[in-house]
Amino acid sequence: MNRIKEVLEEKGVKQTWLAEQLGKSYNMVNGYVQNRQQPRLEILFEIAKILGVNPKDLIQDKNDKHTTKS
Repeated sequence: MNRIKEVLEEKGVKQTWLAEQLGKSYNMVNGYVQNRQQPRLEILFEIAKILGVNPKDLIQDKNDKHTTKS
């Protein structure tokens, strides 16, 4: 599971903007945001860089409903 949706909301960023920044289709990014599919690790790191967050902030432990910040 990822927290991309939550981070986008916190940053006030739209999925369309993120899709443009990544060079990916809206449908691909929407799949990540809705957790229908998970981005490859390289893409996850690129998303974190674009959003200015630690990659760990985009990951949710499947056993914990809280973020995995350390």
